[in-house]
Amino acid sequence: MTLVMGVDSSTQSCKVLVTDAATRAVVRQGRASHPDGTSVDPEAWWTALQAAIADAGGVEQGDAGMEPSAAGMDSVEAWAIGGQQHGMVALDAEGRVIRDALLWNDTRSAQAAADLTAEFGADDLARRTGLVPVASFTITKLRWLRDHEPENAARVAAVALPHDWLTWRLRGFGPDGESPRGPVLDELVTDRSDASGTGYWNPATGGYDRELLVAALGHDAVLPRVLGPEEWVTDAAGRRVGGGAGDNAGAALGLGAGPGDVVVSIGTSGTVFAVSEERTIDPSGTVAGFADCTGRFLPLVATLNAARVLDAIARVLGVDHAELSRLALAAQPGSSGLQLVPYFDGERTPNLPDATASLTGMTLASTTRENLARAAVEGMLSGLAAGLAALRGLGVPLERALLIGGGAQSEAVREIAPLVLGLPVEVPEPGEYVALGAARQAASVLSA
Repeated sequence: MTLVMGVDSSTQSCKVLVTDAATRAVVRQGRASHPDGTSVDPEAWWTALQAAIADAGGVEQGDAGMEPSAAGMDSVEAWAIGGQQHGMVALDAEGRVIRDALLWNDTRSAQAAADLTAEFGADDLARRTGLVPVASFTITKLRWLRDHEPENAARVAAVALPHDWLTWRLRGFGPDGESPRGPVLDELVTDRSDASGTGYWNPATGGYDRELLVAALGHDAVLPRVLGPEEWVTDAAGRRVGGGAGDNAGAALGLGAGPGDVVVSIGTSGTVFAVSEERTIDPSGTVAGFADCTGRFLPLVATLNAARVLDAIARVLGVDHAELSRLALAAQPGSSGLQLVPYFDGERTPNLPDATASLTGMTLASTTRENLARAAVEGMLSGLAAGLAALRGLGVPLERALLIGGGAQSEAVREIAPLVLGLPVEVPEPGEYVALGAARQAASVLSA
């Protein structure tokens, strides 16, 4: 049996899966938590990665004579890391982290996003990078650093994303005295999918847009080399290492999604992303023109209100999610005219940050517990359906929806989704699809 390892270093935790390269069956697995917050010391991720690897090896950290990474990676022949996108990891010339990483959900760079859009224009930025800057993207965080912490900005010798930095560290690189291979910044690597979320990588050319990087940071810096779908590097033990993936691209790979598939992820927030042979350019910024990790593209739409819509209405009705589902399925499609616009905390798609939720169509006949439950499900799914409409408007072919995330476990969501989304819907078994995608990439580089 040939073993490979896939990692998902997400916002909340680190998951490690050791799988059979041929069958993709999970042989061992481990997990460790990440700290809360929108600004995090990357060392916390490194500690969690080592703990999760140790957990996957079935040993306690610090067991005599055995390093955690060696224990968990015993017999592993290749590995890759997927993870949260956009986070800014700024390194100095000695390979040391300069400040806490600003994560995708840190919104302090909203003004920086507006400034960059004003300077270059939304049309030009969408053409050059596939993105119109919002506070999530790395380019805006670099501009914030330049504007608010100029001394730290001046020290930046290299910029990495969370999964790039973890790959570098697990390969044995890092500051002198903390890593066997030293601070070789040119050994930083990434992949197309994560590079495409920075705001300074061009999906048409496959290269970095250095003018935009300098406009953000104030000077040039080392950026990770972008590996192709089957390119690999090695770690200190000679294992092959894939380029990794951003979390959504990793999930698409783990699910086996292909052209015509759209993944609808219903978590606290929602994401709708499709596998496409062609890149998309959307100057409105509704659709982010990401790349995937296979050589294709992954246009994506994000919504703020997804599973928490169901949480809110379940609280109002005083029921659990199973009962909410039962009530919703007892009502007729359309909820007898009762409609919930679920913008409980504003919305990103459409871009209505100050919007609030509203309930309309209330009559003595329509205002029932059953109709309210169904209106919640239909309203949430309608928000995600708007994302599908945005993808269709850019010519992205959509033939099948793959429903994942916590919200997909609702029986009512599964039954109502085909009616609202207008597509055949499949609900894969729950799984760690980002880590599975990383493991699948690791298996592919073994045969490259």
